[in-house]
Amino acid sequence: MTSFALPIPSATGSLDSYIQTVNRFPILSQQEETDLGRRLRDHEDLDAARQLIVSHLRVVVSVARGYLGYGLQQSDLIQEGNIGLMKAVKRFDPERGVRLVSFAMHWIRAEMHEFILRNWRVVKIATTKAQRKLFFNLRSMKSGLNTLGSEEVKAMATTLGVKPEEVVEMETRLGGQDVALEPLNDDGEESYAPIAYLTDGHPEPGVVLEQAQEEQLRSEGLGNAMASLDPRSRRIIETRWLREKDQPTLHDLAAEFGVSAERIRQIEVKAMKKMREAMGSQA
Repeated sequence: MTSFALPIPSATGSLDSYIQTVNRFPILSQQEETDLGRRLRDHEDLDAARQLIVSHLRVVVSVARGYLGYGLQQSDLIQEGNIGLMKAVKRFDPERGVRLVSFAMHWIRAEMHEFILRNWRVVKIATTKAQRKLFFNLRSMKSGLNTLGSEEVKAMATTLGVKPEEVVEMETRLGGQDVALEPLNDDGEESYAPIAYLTDGHPEPGVVLEQAQEEQLRSEGLGNAMASLDPRSRRIIETRWLREKDQPTLHDLAAEFGVSAERIRQIEVKAMKKMREAMGSQA
């Protein structure tokens, strides 16, 4: 997306310098995200868009690391991911109560996936000078399409002055075929396409950050939010939401307080709304 025209850091220079730069941008609270999102939506405030983008550039770097197995430059992946982030910011709805990092993940990954699919077939078989030399020599010395035997591998390695395993690896590259990154059909069976296993399975920093923020809200903000309720509302929330076992039904609580089940539901809804507002103000 080019419509923002913002001074966003570029990953085309020193990658280490870029990563250090984006890691210095402050992380926004949920309220700050909401306020900036409203400024962008209501007033087309490009400075608000810039703040939303730069505060999440570190997330793009993290996602890009998960796709390094495709042989593409990390800086290129980051640039594509940044485009996805900008698209997410443009479409971000501050009223839905969803953190931008959760919403943006789809757009960041989508842009990276498209970039990988466009470039998968043009990834070079030989990427270093030594590999290119081995590539051309191996192609000229190898006769036919049959796989080299162990003795042939040793002899060729001796002739070329390389290790036998390097010859085997290059022969594998030469004989390799295109592999679909994503499943070609949806037959309901487990997929073993590269897209399923080349990404990093560890939680990304953006997800870890969001989980930590949620945990902080639960541990530090829950007590204050509960304290803002009247005794009846607190009793309903505690038994309906905070108890792991023997949770009462609306009818059970209705009998306890001498009101209708519908009235208990209304009290519950109102109490939950009040707690969300109290916890959101502490984010």
